[in-house]
Amino acid sequence: MSIHSEIEAKLKARFAPERLEVINESHLHAGHHHVAAGHEEVFDGTGETHFRVRIVASEFSAMSRVERHRAVNALLAPELEAGLHALAIEPAAPGEKTRW
Repeated sequence: MSIHSEIEAKLKARFAPERLEVINESHLHAGHHHVAAGHEEVFDGTGETHFRVRIVASEFSAMSRVERHRAVNALLAPELEAGLHALAIEPAAPGEKTRW
């Protein structure tokens, strides 16, 4: 299973979102410098290393913005530990305005 699919499946199972977008933004980071295996590399933009998560879930109604981010980060901690380099999280409760 791809990292994208794994992230999507975990978020759906945990939060039962009204709306969910999991966007692979790895290509946007081509040319950036990363430290891997103890040495600096120039990232080529391939793979599944940078994601944006846009999620609307009723559970977020009772949470602060920080709590929402912590909940998503905790759920996806295994992916982050396994090499997911960056995760942008845009959580919202139903009825809240979003930029997307």
